[in-house]
Amino acid sequence: MTDLLLLHTSPVHVPVFDTLRDRDHPGAVLRHLVVAELLDRARAEGPESVAPALRGLLLAQAGPPVLVTCSTIGATAESLAPALGAPVLRVDRPMAAAAVRAGARIAVLAALESTLAPTGELLAEEAGERPVSVTSHLVAGAWDRFEAGDTAGYLARVAEAADAVTGADVIVLAQASMAGAADLATGPVPVLSSPAPGLAAGLAMYSTR
Repeated sequence: MTDLLLLHTSPVHVPVFDTLRDRDHPGAVLRHLVVAELLDRARAEGPESVAPALRGLLLAQAGPPVLVTCSTIGATAESLAPALGAPVLRVDRPMAAAAVRAGARIAVLAALESTLAPTGELLAEEAGERPVSVTSHLVAGAWDRFEAGDTAGYLARVAEAADAVTGADVIVLAQASMAGAADLATGPVPVLSSPAPGLAAGLAMYSTR
């Protein structure tokens, strides 16, 4: 099997996806590329600002399918697929597709404000002509804990925010780093995260090449 390239903007994602690979896709080969400054630039200057750097980085990887695990730059990366000559998938697309199937009232939780608009646009794209109502929530203080290396505190904040959601059919965790909060949440609204369905879809890109 040709390897799948995973582009991350934080090293914390590497063990998450390796664990999912070992659990769900034994034998799959994952190659990780971590470029933290892409998120820093996208937050400061907008996601489109990273397009030239992304194109250069991915062209240098010799053309494997690419799974982008950063929601902020995912749409920009997907737009480069024709120039790269390789499939590119943002990790949250399969989650978004599942969310619009789950119901019309979707609550989005994010720890970074820069993630909210791209996630809302993705949900609208996946919904197509189906009417959906998207409510976005920025989880106060969560990103500070993530940057401090307090993963448990980060996930606890996100889970608390999920449990506080009312009037929604489904909750979307907008960032891959939030995935562990889905297991901590105890509220009645289903909580979706992106890594597991995203990796499955990324590996399935081989059959479409």
